[in-house]
Amino acid sequence: MSEKIFMKGSEAIAEAVIKAGCRFFYGYPITPQNEIPEYFARKMPLVGGLYLQAESEVAGINMVYGTASAGKRVFTSTSSPGFSLMQEGISYISGANVPVVVANVVRGGPGLGGISPAQSDYFQATKGGGHGDYKLLVIAPSTVQEIVDLVPKAFELAEKYRTVVELLLDGILGQMMEAVEFNYDVKPEDLPTPSWALTGAKGRSKNLILSFNLDPEKLEINNLELNKKYKEIEKNEKMWEEYNLEDAEYIFVAFGTVARIIKSVIEVERKKGYKVGLFRPITLCPFPYEELRKFVPQAKFFFDVEMNLGQMIEDTRLSILDKKPTYFYGRTGGIVPTTVEIIEQFEKLIKEVK
Repeated sequence: MSEKIFMKGSEAIAEAVIKAGCRFFYGYPITPQNEIPEYFARKMPLVGGLYLQAESEVAGINMVYGTASAGKRVFTSTSSPGFSLMQEGISYISGANVPVVVANVVRGGPGLGGISPAQSDYFQATKGGGHGDYKLLVIAPSTVQEIVDLVPKAFELAEKYRTVVELLLDGILGQMMEAVEFNYDVKPEDLPTPSWALTGAKGRSKNLILSFNLDPEKLEINNLELNKKYKEIEKNEKMWEEYNLEDAEYIFVAFGTVARIIKSVIEVERKKGYKVGLFRPITLCPFPYEELRKFVPQAKFFFDVEMNLGQMIEDTRLSILDKKPTYFYGRTGGIVPTTVEIIEQFEKLIKEVK
């Protein structure tokens, strides 16, 4: 077993990316994820990698597109307004079937917003922030150790399906320090070069990577193939956590940092005699609809809590299909809901339902 190291979330992401065999990072600084490029700036030269600060997020995502097209593991990170600037490039990458991993450490919005933590980029991540019929595979860790564990999986999934994988974090998780351990250390030279990569066509037929087709019928075929891939991802790659749900009558639904807060709420409410539990989606896209739906028969109601004004609640309701009451509580603009206020809202609902 490897040694445990005390690391900030943003730095743990960067170290995990390096240990996952990635040696290319392009990005542009933006709070609250600046520790990620700072870490790469120090560490990449020491491991024979490349750190390049682009002139903007638009430039950075297109550098990512180029390196990924050459069959190399590549990574970029940003925060909310920066991720908005990357949307055109991400749509191009998705249309070209190129594997990329990107992290969005979410801050308050809309607009320039603020630098405090939020979860208000859920729609952008899960419903497609750019143009066209494409989807991202979106993973939302809730601890620093889970970040470490999921980074190599993100690269593996990106390469397996030739798709974009987004790690969706909030600012708290990026700034939080926890003890972590790395149980992997992938060497870039051990990674195979994919047959589709642009590596020079000497001795083989040429490869072509592009995201456009002026023939509508052929473009439709491309879109149908993309959709087929997304259906396969939905079938095989959903991840979620069930916490104290065996006998739960009141079920919280939350992701990321809020899910951690809910676990503290559950501890308090269980002592009061309330049978409460948590369903935590880890993949936000694909969302585990059927897996949440199976708890409908035992639940008196569902309570969705987020750091926004109600985004994941739409997927929660699609899971429940109005078969049981579904309530929402959220804080926005960078405000983090506390255990005290969530308990107050929950117990208020208990009285109203009775």
